[in-house]
Amino acid sequence: MTGAAPTLVPLWHGEARGGRGLMSRWVSQVLAFPLTGKLIGANAIIVIAALGTAVVVHGSGPTDRGMLAIIALSLAVSLAINTVLVSLALGPLRTLQSTAERVRQGDLRARVGASPLADERVRRVGDAINLLLDELVADRARVRRLAAEVIRAGDDERARLARDLHDSTAQTLSAVVMQLATAIRDVQPPETAARLEVVRGAVVDALEEVRGMSHTVHPRVLDDLGLAAALRNLARDMERRAGVPIAVDIPLLIPPLDRASASVLYRIAQEALTNAVRHGAPTTVEIRLRMDEQTATVEVRDDGTGFQPAVTRDGTGLGIFSMRERVALVDGVFDLVSGPGMGTRVRATVPTGLLHSGQGVAL
Repeated sequence: MTGAAPTLVPLWHGEARGGRGLMSRWVSQVLAFPLTGKLIGANAIIVIAALGTAVVVHGSGPTDRGMLAIIALSLAVSLAINTVLVSLALGPLRTLQSTAERVRQGDLRARVGASPLADERVRRVGDAINLLLDELVADRARVRRLAAEVIRAGDDERARLARDLHDSTAQTLSAVVMQLATAIRDVQPPETAARLEVVRGAVVDALEEVRGMSHTVHPRVLDDLGLAAALRNLARDMERRAGVPIAVDIPLLIPPLDRASASVLYRIAQEALTNAVRHGAPTTVEIRLRMDEQTATVEVRDDGTGFQPAVTRDGTGLGIFSMRERVALVDGVFDLVSGPGMGTRVRATVPTGLLHSGQGVAL
């Protein structure tokens, strides 16, 4: 039986490949070295080559040593001048890098400053970056105005629904309760009155549910008295219904807040409180409101069972997702910290200058 002879690869082939790989890595490291270092190294090689050539050609006599000193000094001065020029030329690029870093950290007001050392091409790059940042800021402003309009329209619709529930449905149910009370007092026999009393109790329960739904859909106190009063009222209602002590830490005097930001923070507090008392089994819950000239922050903290944020309590994560999206609409920051046995902290921070009039925005 015959077969193809195995291919024998000499050992030196592998050594050659290893040598080429080592050489490639060495070349990559040299090429990745900073430009100033490359310049110093290249000039040093030139200096050494020039001095070596002069020694070989002219010898090492006294006159030749003086000439060598002059050559060495000239080359050293040339190296120093080249190094300074390269460092100055790289200055505008360092400015571009620092501007990009500030933008990455969220400072959209950062701009590339004009540099007298930048050549025309680097200056055009800086101008293009500034133009892109201006357009980005303008786009974000338009998105925030649209988000504010969306929030305002949603709040208006919820307010209308809450008014309908309170002024129409609840009033109708109240009238039915009064009519049933009159009928119970006058009707005979007693068995019929007892049945009507059961019906009246059911209508009273339905009336309370409608009133609670009206407040949940849109609390009037948020429009009439502002965010601080609405949060205090929310805490009282939730404490009464759930039987869990809810502490409120809100300054007595806070600056006015635009309608969109107030609505977002109220909804975040409402959702966080509902999740805490429904799923966390806490013994205490705290609501905290802080405001300054730029931001407003609502924090809800409980000492309940906690959970893994990556694994939601209801299996869908819709509540947490909706909170994140609602805060993102007004260019805010949402933060949730929790863990098994460590309770939960929900914090939302929004800018306070979104809408000062509270009457919507012009698109």
